[in-house]
Amino acid sequence: MVTKATSSSAIAAAVFMVAALITAVLSDDMLPVPGDKSQLTKWFNDNVKPLSSSRIEMNNNKGLRIINPKLAAAEKRVKVVKVKKDGSGDFKTVSDAIKAIPEGNRRRVIVYVGSVTYFEKIKIEKTKPFVTLFGDPKNFPNLTFDGTAQRFGTVDSASLIVESDYFVVANLVISNSAPMPDGRREGAQAVALRVSGNNSAFYNCVLLGFQDTLCDDRGNHLFKDCTIQGTVDFIFGSGKSLYLNTKLIVVGTVGGVIAAQARESDDDTIGYSFVHCDISGTASGTFLGRAWMAYGRVVYAYSTISNIITPLGWNINNHPAMAQTVYFGEYQNSGDGANTKGRAPFTKILNDADAKQFISLGFIEASKWLLPPPQA
Repeated sequence: MVTKATSSSAIAAAVFMVAALITAVLSDDMLPVPGDKSQLTKWFNDNVKPLSSSRIEMNNNKGLRIINPKLAAAEKRVKVVKVKKDGSGDFKTVSDAIKAIPEGNRRRVIVYVGSVTYFEKIKIEKTKPFVTLFGDPKNFPNLTFDGTAQRFGTVDSASLIVESDYFVVANLVISNSAPMPDGRREGAQAVALRVSGNNSAFYNCVLLGFQDTLCDDRGNHLFKDCTIQGTVDFIFGSGKSLYLNTKLIVVGTVGGVIAAQARESDDDTIGYSFVHCDISGTASGTFLGRAWMAYGRVVYAYSTISNIITPLGWNINNHPAMAQTVYFGEYQNSGDGANTKGRAPFTKILNDADAKQFISLGFIEASKWLLPPPQA
């Protein structure tokens, strides 16, 4: 009887610990980003932990989940390959390294990319999940190509196309070297990166282009400590993405547009959230975002906004009806361009409750998939 009672108590204790762990992790996912930017790094490190037994998938009767078991298994079987243009690595091109990854890949493949420029058009297909591209944090490699919409179509003009899930990039420049559109050349849009897979993270990366630099196409994504440069609609698509501590640089002379988000229904949960970002550049009269699709959703929180932003802030693209459906929000921003007194009437000035969903890792369901950046 004593043994049975002890066993029952142990089981009860174990069940309680598992339930508490699930609650703790899910709660951490919803802890808001601190308003004080100096606390951001500690907050992120406290909430995005390395894979361990405490983050393996566990389910309770409500179906709550922590880490996908396929991801957990993949992270336990890591393979590293090196791309060196001079032939001293496993491959001379990034494309060759990607081609060597088998379809249906089930392990984390880290592709270390040597610190030179690679002029190639790279595609990572849906059948090749768990890929990491990793560069030297002190000397970024540059993946570039000069594809344009005229030649490939807009979304397929990207220098790097990622259709696979659980993709990670750290310490890379991804650029499109086609010239800046001049308003006369048809199909001059040129994408640097298209990310269409789910659960992808970009750490300490630089995305360079002009019109349509980043096609943030579909899925949950994190961009942290990045720089993104462009002119018009240079972040666009139907992704659900959190941009943390990222520099948004608007080049050109006048009339830039940062975000064109493609939400098409009020029931859809997608959108772009820019938190502790820094907006600067040369294009006066720039819009924070425009109504590409009727329910586009874009939020800026705790960000520094320079005077390149027009007082109106937002553009409904000559579609008056969209003023009733778009969700363009601002929350506790600062800088010369952050004054909301002259904003377009459809702008949402968010209170704490409104902003809560946009300023946590829960916005991208991070507890299910997000891991810290890879280390050298």
